[in-house]
Amino acid sequence: MTAPVIGVTMSHSVNKYGLKTQVIVEEYLEALRNAGCIPLLIPNGITAEQTQEALIRVDGLLFTGGGDIDPQVFDGAEHPAVYDIYPPRDTLEISLVRAAVDEGIPFLAICRGAQVVNVALGGTLYTHIDDQLSDSLDHHGTASRERSQPIHNIHIQPDSRLREVLGVTELMVNSLHHQGIQRVGDGLRVVATAPDSLIEALEVPDHPFEIAVQWHPEWMQQDAPQRALFQALAAACE
Repeated sequence: MTAPVIGVTMSHSVNKYGLKTQVIVEEYLEALRNAGCIPLLIPNGITAEQTQEALIRVDGLLFTGGGDIDPQVFDGAEHPAVYDIYPPRDTLEISLVRAAVDEGIPFLAICRGAQVVNVALGGTLYTHIDDQLSDSLDHHGTASRERSQPIHNIHIQPDSRLREVLGVTELMVNSLHHQGIQRVGDGLRVVATAPDSLIEALEVPDHPFEIAVQWHPEWMQQDAPQRALFQALAAACE
């Protein structure tokens, strides 16, 4: 059996020498490797032609977390809490989402990745949940909290692919974001919500495997349902 190759999106940073870098949190790669996949990093800033060439070489995609999407991309409300905008990443990931949906390429999208999926298909975001969603839960937590710590429950639609993968309709998840999905993009189905009604997962119906989750399963690999997301992506790619 050939291991599926998964294209993985990256964040940008500056190292201690002031040099621009592109980076990926190790937990994403470890979760993919443990599911039998070979991660292939897709750098920001490549051309549209190079993006198409990259898609030819992968069996699936993982859209990772990171900084905020530029609110101008989705006509969002400006907010001082918006941070780490990087237009080359927005451009790359939006084009990858649209291609994946059009061509039926399996993908898993996580946190920022879920928001990118929504924006790419015409949806909008809360640019700061605390100020824009009444009676919202604490979705971003504090810097001292363990990233693997469950913080709230989600309800999963019983007839969804997500429930089929996870095997449950209720799940405790971690939460590490200050933005969230507001108006849902075209062709997307809401398949999980938090107790405050915030959307926690989306699917593209009638596609091989296209799931977007707002929490961070890569930090919760001690739990079988969280591992199952990566295993299901691998199986869909095979």
